[in-house]
Amino acid sequence: MSDGTDDYVYDEASGEWISAADAAARAPGGDHDGGVEVRDAVGNVLADGDAVTLIKDLTVKGAGQTLKRGTLIKSIRLTGDAQEIDCKFDGIKGLVLRAEFVRKR
Repeated sequence: MSDGTDDYVYDEASGEWISAADAAARAPGGDHDGGVEVRDAVGNVLADGDAVTLIKDLTVKGAGQTLKRGTLIKSIRLTGDAQEIDCKFDGIKGLVLRAEFVRKR
């Protein structure tokens, strides 16, 4: 390459070798691995480990329970989908909630 002071990396999107500085500038600024930004009902960005509160009553299919408005859900996990979050709640295994029904605490 030029004088040996620049590091170059292969950019798979463009198929070209670019300088490391250019690669860092092009990299998305997301906090989590998936690169998908998950937002709650009021627009707050959610991250793994956040606590959320339900903003409406939700009937849980298969569990025979209704989660009431104001219920606190601790330690959520992002699924890679912009509208779904994975969480745990007492008595309900594999609970997945839509981000539009929660608010970050």
